[in-house]
Amino acid sequence: MFAKQNFAAIAVGLAIGVPVAANAAWQPVKPIEFIATAGPGGGTDNFARAVQAIITKHKLIDQPIVVTNKGGGSGAEGYTYTKAMAGDPYKIVFGTSNAWTQPMVSKVAYNHTDLTPIAAMVQDEFLLWVKQDAPWQNVQDFLKAVAAKPPGDFKMGGAQSKDTDETLTRMIDTAAKVKFTYIPFKSGAEAAVQLAGGHIDSHVNNPSESIGQWKGATQRPLCAFSPQRLPDGPKVTQTQNWHDIPTCVESGLNIPQFQQPRTVWLPGKVTADQVEFYVDLMKKVQATPEWKEYIQQSSQTDTFLTGDAFARFIKEDIERTRKIAADQGWLVAK
Repeated sequence: MFAKQNFAAIAVGLAIGVPVAANAAWQPVKPIEFIATAGPGGGTDNFARAVQAIITKHKLIDQPIVVTNKGGGSGAEGYTYTKAMAGDPYKIVFGTSNAWTQPMVSKVAYNHTDLTPIAAMVQDEFLLWVKQDAPWQNVQDFLKAVAAKPPGDFKMGGAQSKDTDETLTRMIDTAAKVKFTYIPFKSGAEAAVQLAGGHIDSHVNNPSESIGQWKGATQRPLCAFSPQRLPDGPKVTQTQNWHDIPTCVESGLNIPQFQQPRTVWLPGKVTADQVEFYVDLMKKVQATPEWKEYIQQSSQTDTFLTGDAFARFIKEDIERTRKIAADQGWLVAK
């Protein structure tokens, strides 16, 4: 789990109209590009656009911001593009743990050390989803149906290949003694569309990636991969909110926790003042009511890691992920 930070001082600064980054030696003087390492509508795209909207609404900087989607190669397109912009503080890439896991499992033209970390701003939850009219009303019914078919007959969709969604799918295989065929898409939004159309049997989307389909009664969650039920809040459907969804452990699927950080990076070879400016900017974003609303609507966990704490988290996550990747035979020769 990420550690949480106290943003009371930042909130006070905003309340009296004092910009947190006012003392930064560097300020942007031209438009900024936010690069989302996923397709439109995916969790990373939603994350980047939420930050953009908050900055724009509160006029936290004077320059315009444009969001571009570069989700090809399981996000490698966006990171490789940003690597090539070394020294350019006007390129900000939004991603997940795929920043450091993709080079571990794929021959890509970047490493996370080619980038400059700004912050991990949120932890995203995962749920197991099926079609609204699927005959399975709970996880056990679903897994019994999967086990009754030949291995690979059931199709599990997810965002990108050998990334968090496929990792979770393989954890389900192991825990439930079943075997899914994993179908990768550019984003969780695409996976949700494919499930609604009946082209896959299930997916493991984040809440924000399938909330529209849940509201629209085309698919429903069976369980959440969280140690406790997700926070209570406004109804998503006419009868349920996120807290009404049982945990996967409650439902008999022994995967107590699986989460994904959402991360922000600059290219390499930028200055310390430029890094400081964007760290402070992201802290200001998190202090706004709109950010709290975004967190509540997407049922994510608010957090903030930067500097040494972010570096430690990356190191520990690489160690955990490397073991799973090795078990699956995903590791690439260096």
